Amino acid sequence: MRVLLVGSGAREHALAWAISASPLLDRLWCAPGNPGIAEHATCVPLAATDIDGLVRFARDQGVDLVVPGPEAPLLAGLADACAREGIACFGPSAEAARLEGSKAFAKEVCHTIGVPTARFAVFEDPDQAIAYVRREGAPIVVKADGLAAGKGVTVAATVAEAEAAIESAMRRRVHGEAGARVVVEEALEGEEVSFFALCDGTNAVAFGAAQDHKRAGEGETGPNTGGMGAYSPTPHFEREAERRAMDTIVLPVLAEMKRRGCPFVGVLFCGLMLTAEGPKVLEFNVRFGDPECQVLMLRLMDDLLVAMRAASDGMLDRFSVRLGAEAALGVVLAARGYPGAPETGTEIRGLDEAVRLPAVSVFHAGTRREGERLVASGGRVLTVCATGESLVQARERAYAAVARIDLPGGFFRRDIGWRAFSR
Repeated sequence: MRVLLVGSGAREHALAWAISASPLLDRLWCAPGNPGIAEHATCVPLAATDIDGLVRFARDQGVDLVVPGPEAPLLAGLADACAREGIACFGPSAEAARLEGSKAFAKEVCHTIGVPTARFAVFEDPDQAIAYVRREGAPIVVKADGLAAGKGVTVAATVAEAEAAIESAMRRRVHGEAGARVVVEEALEGEEVSFFALCDGTNAVAFGAAQDHKRAGEGETGPNTGGMGAYSPTPHFEREAERRAMDTIVLPVLAEMKRRGCPFVGVLFCGLMLTAEGPKVLEFNVRFGDPECQVLMLRLMDDLLVAMRAASDGMLDRFSVRLGAEAALGVVLAARGYPGAPETGTEIRGLDEAVRLPAVSVFHAGTRREGERLVASGGRVLTVCATGESLVQARERAYAAVARIDLPGGFFRRDIGWRAFSR
């Protein structure tokens, strides 16, 4: 098979690594890719949102399957454009991708079919949103309706904090048009888990779960980020919880999207809160998470390319996904200034030494080559991962590898996996 992977982050590096292991693969391209992805694929200088350019390239190269990594090209209609050219795409249509593109739409879907989620209200007027917060009290959650690079959610401990989040999103437009509308919802209590399912429009199979760490600082302090580390499996989400999530969330949502005429194909990422009443939906994403994808790929025992093609061909009723018993843990190494304006151009040293350690894999996110030098080019620079017979061993190996890498001014969290170890 000839495959075009779309994206340039550590998630896409992990996908390239997994796809390249398939005996069915004839050729792998990535647009635009990064230096790590270049070890597995031919990188082509096309932006992830250049829909016309991507489809033209896929058509001209005889691509059999397009695999979008991030959400932006899906919301821009990449899967729809591929369908018009008769090219298979592992991802939902723009209409189905609204499950991520609009939090209000996702909540409305859940409400319509009775999928468990937090109580919520949607506002386009900041004064009405603030009045609602004052009536409800805190803690309370304020979410920008649209895409905000993982930074549009505020879990407000006080009414004042919630009001500030509304002002920032709706009046100051710190998230652009994504914050023109907000969803305000009750703050759920429990453990947060990222659960993934492959979908073919009708059928779905569980892909596994991981726990992310969103805050920049240890102990879940500091600003929200795109994710500072992840681990899998999570002791908070075992087989019975997975079955319940499939039965009460994934399969009903899949049926509802099909009923609405926009069947969901690809990977459905369910951000769940494990409450005393069972799992409840915090949000949906329409792609693999980052950094969750990195640790899940390290545990995957099946051929990822076969699974993706089965989903795009509507044949998941004949498929299942197996994850290995080993644990995997990943630590994000970020540039100074992240999640604000990151410092770029800093040379990364010690990477070769790190990847020689046992069971270590390093996935590139914000990197570029300047001659012989590898330098930081974004906020999240690398995801340093390791596997082990236990989470303890995986954690020790990952942090040993982080210690070998020199990124001046860079930082990382030293407590990835703390939820598992504090049980």
